[in-house]
Amino acid sequence: MKAVLFHVHGGPEVLQYADFPDPEPAPGYALVKLHAAALNRMDLWVRNGWSGLKLEYPHIPGADGAGEVVETSQVSKTCEVSLKKIGDRVVINSNLGCGTCDYCLAEQDNLCRDWHLLGETIRGTYAEYVAVPLRQLFRLSDGFDYHTAAAAGLVFHTAWHSLITRGKLQPGETVLVVGASGGVNTASIQIAKHIGAKVIAVGSGKDKLALAESLGADFLIDRSQEEDWSKAVYRLTEKRGVDMVVDNVGTTFPLSLRCLLKGGRLLTVGNTGGPKFEIDNRFIFGKHLTIIGSTMGTLKDFAEVMSLVTSGKLKVALDRSFPLADARSAQELLEKGEQLGKITLEI
Repeated sequence: MKAVLFHVHGGPEVLQYADFPDPEPAPGYALVKLHAAALNRMDLWVRNGWSGLKLEYPHIPGADGAGEVVETSQVSKTCEVSLKKIGDRVVINSNLGCGTCDYCLAEQDNLCRDWHLLGETIRGTYAEYVAVPLRQLFRLSDGFDYHTAAAAGLVFHTAWHSLITRGKLQPGETVLVVGASGGVNTASIQIAKHIGAKVIAVGSGKDKLALAESLGADFLIDRSQEEDWSKAVYRLTEKRGVDMVVDNVGTTFPLSLRCLLKGGRLLTVGNTGGPKFEIDNRFIFGKHLTIIGSTMGTLKDFAEVMSLVTSGKLKVALDRSFPLADARSAQELLEKGEQLGKITLEI
């Protein structure tokens, strides 16, 4: 098969479009012929590498993908994955639990004792084929766009688990989303609106804020005009503050904590601004605040949120698509941070 891979860490120049052996599905796995993959910032971090990251080289990036089942292996009769069959159109759940540990048996597979993320520690979807456990596949209806499905997978899964499963978002609450155009944030805006919450979006520039507004954001704050956007949040909420903040930047925690009302919660699934920063602990104990972290979501979360996506109740914001052979250009665009929605690869 053709794949995009790298043998050493570094910039976009380390990516190679090359031949690679087709994967062979183990028992309980399916071989999926991919038609689309989607980019995530995680792809850049893995390519750059970090201390302690252990990969089998060459590594194939990519967590998200959608395509067609072309081969399956024998599975247990007790497992619902046997419902998947050759020819099914599917989207991949990249949160890989082992399926046998105590967490997985308790349906908390994103806490698995041997947890992996497709494309991070295991070869991923920048390829013509990928082999994944059958339980990781969600069936798509005929005609549903592969690029839309691939682009939804990781970000909607992550946002749903964070806001709904962990954050317990309720109708009528107010949610502040820090960042207006990223994949998880555009998903968070829509999930919050779907639940019946009000949404304030902080973004840089009119184009990114226009995207947030098109997805349902009720109030917009341009951080290029309002450096201390926590003051703008207080004006919008009549000095009440917000019930919840979605902050996946990290370095913006000091402002986010100021925006929360007493008893509020801050949700985080990442740190695009950097992993280390200082916060004023007085906000946390003085306002009875809760910081809730999570990574990805469960099999149940994935089925719930993808059902909403494929039924048209949640919309996937797409920027543009590149041929698989041009994955380097796609990552360069992602690195600039100028995209409005998800970037995908045509396979």
